[in-house]
Amino acid sequence: MREEVDWGKAARESLLLKAVKVWRDDSDIWFSHAYERLQETVRVNPLSADREWVENWLKSLDCEPIPWFNGVGSAWTMPFPRGKALGEVKTNLAALHETGRLTRQEAVSMLPVLALDPQPGEYVLDLCASPGSKTSQIAEHLDNSGVVVANEIARSRVNLLVSNMQRHRTRSNIIVNHDARHFPNVPEYGYDRILVDAPCTGTGTTRKNPDVWSRWNPNGGRSMQKLQIDILNRAVRIVKNGGRVVYSTCSLDPIENEAVVAEVLRQNRKLKLISAHDLIPNLIASEGMNHWPVLSDDCSIVQENENLDCFYPPSESRIMESLPLCMRVWNDQSKAGGFFLAVFEKNSDSDDDTDVEIEHTLSEKEAPQDNENLPQPITLEVRESLEDELGSLPRNLWQRGKKILWTSPEAKQIWESKRSRRGGRIRIPGNRWRPLKVVYLGLESFHLRKGKFERVVGSAAKLISKEIDLGKTIVNSKIIDSLLSGEEPEPSSIDSSLSSVRGNHLLIDNLDGTTIPVWIGGRITLMMRKSEVRVLQEIRDIGHDSEE
Repeated sequence: MREEVDWGKAARESLLLKAVKVWRDDSDIWFSHAYERLQETVRVNPLSADREWVENWLKSLDCEPIPWFNGVGSAWTMPFPRGKALGEVKTNLAALHETGRLTRQEAVSMLPVLALDPQPGEYVLDLCASPGSKTSQIAEHLDNSGVVVANEIARSRVNLLVSNMQRHRTRSNIIVNHDARHFPNVPEYGYDRILVDAPCTGTGTTRKNPDVWSRWNPNGGRSMQKLQIDILNRAVRIVKNGGRVVYSTCSLDPIENEAVVAEVLRQNRKLKLISAHDLIPNLIASEGMNHWPVLSDDCSIVQENENLDCFYPPSESRIMESLPLCMRVWNDQSKAGGFFLAVFEKNSDSDDDTDVEIEHTLSEKEAPQDNENLPQPITLEVRESLEDELGSLPRNLWQRGKKILWTSPEAKQIWESKRSRRGGRIRIPGNRWRPLKVVYLGLESFHLRKGKFERVVGSAAKLISKEIDLGKTIVNSKIIDSLLSGEEPEPSSIDSSLSSVRGNHLLIDNLDGTTIPVWIGGRITLMMRKSEVRVLQEIRDIGHDSEE
């Protein structure tokens, strides 16, 4: 309770409140919604076979659908604050998140992907992707057709991005590690849609990060702006003609929002803004500002200074008249966090693709080679090893060490595509990742041992079972229940054909198709994480150990 009181004191005395009093005439209304902790909100994964059960579970808890959410799947507000679930609800919520059936995500954080509106088959780039909630939302829109390239500059955060995408169980992702300001022009034909959820000061996150009250000052936004402009400009450069770029922040500061948009429009006449409000019509939100003051570090208004032009409102009527097309979400409007959105469209007649004279095409020997640690298409030897155990296989399989990864066709098309350097004058053959620094891709599906098949990865089991001919057996639904209850029967007691099987195997429910990976020796043992077992026990109404 003391922590809450301290936050309140910091909020009332904060520079942020002083700034909002300059930005809004009714700052007291905003303040009344900018302090209490956020409600827990979740997004249900429409790619999950258990979507209907998850939604019914949420309804049983009196969760409410988020009324403005118009994407694939569904989004819900839970009847308790973030992190305050108790007992069985807490355990089940964690298990559903860990198994990718839902994603815990702040409500306003879902907005950028709704505005981006990616379509199946498209090439999408998430330039500032970690921790991955928006990347997974993009993947849901793609429906395993197309590709989302998820970029993160910090290697430590890349690992979190990989974990979250594997949790989500999508195969349409490529995870890369670059400075977004200098993202490689690969593929050269560009991306259909690019999301720039830019680094920012986070002034809209006071309900989630109360330390913002004491930490923020106006210099924060000014110091971030050049980085934000540079990242957005790079997105504009590599999006396809006719493509869409969404710029978003969780900041309320116009220096990080409308001023960034104005500067990028100033530098790129090929761009236009389209209405963010039309894309998310049921959300209560404000138009973007086209007038704002620049604040000093004590929140007094700074007189105009030509050295600070990029911080001030635009003087060009073309830009000034378009800024209201941006969307500014205040805490009192969303009843949640604050947010900003701008949606750009690149003219289809842009001159980005003007012919460049090719000076030299590198031979295969001259071309830079991929690091051996990067994922590569599986070799014929590995494919034959997998086919010996599993019969038919899905296409687009890659190897990274002992792991076999399953991707969408579009991921391979990026790998196959030709590329260039020196502004297009030096051509480089395809069938390589470089200059992309690829860390991971697709869905981890199989593990190898000494170059030979060892097992199907549990999180991919149901999807893989539909692609293979061998290594699986359809069994009575009661057998699945008994295994999930902790029993370890002898193979022959289930099916006589299992008596000769040793090692990894998939058992498939004859009624609903539930697929569980097991290890067969003298007895049959589950090869599943506790969180997956927990969810299946709940779905099938099987008793479980409450201490799991």
